[in-house]
Amino acid sequence: MTAAWRDRVVLVTGASQGIGRCLALALARQGARIGLVARTEARLAAVAAECADLGADALAIPADITDQVACARAVQAVVDRFGRLDALVNNAGLSVVARFDAIEDLELAERTMRVNYLGAVYCTRAALPHLVAARGRLVAVASLTGKAGVPLRSVYAASKHAMVGFFDSIRIELRSSGVSVTVAYPDFVQTEVRERVLGPRGERLAIQPQPGVRFMTAEDCAERILAAVDRRRRDVILSARGRFGKWLQVIAPGLVDRIAERAMRRVRYGRDAGTGDGTSDA
Repeated sequence: MTAAWRDRVVLVTGASQGIGRCLALALARQGARIGLVARTEARLAAVAAECADLGADALAIPADITDQVACARAVQAVVDRFGRLDALVNNAGLSVVARFDAIEDLELAERTMRVNYLGAVYCTRAALPHLVAARGRLVAVASLTGKAGVPLRSVYAASKHAMVGFFDSIRIELRSSGVSVTVAYPDFVQTEVRERVLGPRGERLAIQPQPGVRFMTAEDCAERILAAVDRRRRDVILSARGRFGKWLQVIAPGLVDRIAERAMRRVRYGRDAGTGDGTSDA
């Protein structure tokens, strides 16, 4: 990867693990100056230290993106430290796997929407004046479920559809501002977040992929996202399976439904033996 991000100031949410951590490290290798946002202070500090070891100036900002005031403070902390903001990467997310009729408390749906959709809205609103001033880049890490319905993912897919609709809309609003909007659509990605999703009662689950199910590495995912953002692409589908499905959905949507159902059957979710309450690191 080239040093396309050298000296650019980038704020990454959900930066303490998974895709967010890999985005931060990839940016650090290119000499970016990085604001890191997540809730878990210890993990966030560890990522900041990794970035520093790579020669980057990284600022760890413990914050909950479901808090609008906290989002505004995080953006201001980055601007105060580095003098500007060139890019915002809305990456923080909460993953849920459950049949809708198995969810007893719909607070789980509200919580998912607060993290995956409203968190991105709050951060974007706070960052937008600075991005306009820099003619910068706005990024949303969505999911293939933001393009099509997927069984067992209704709550999660709805939040990602909302995220995609929001960023597709403001892309048009921002056309004359010089700010580009890139939406990334990862497929199955092997990350800590995807290994620990929430079940219908908010319990932690662990992904157990069956033979033949391919997972992209978080490192590969991060590098592809940054390459697309650097070129100011409007969107990037990060798997051949996803790109094929996009066109197949136009001509044979029923077939896409059946393929999605079969794909989910090939992934098993078991109780996570680790500790924790299943909350995201938003």
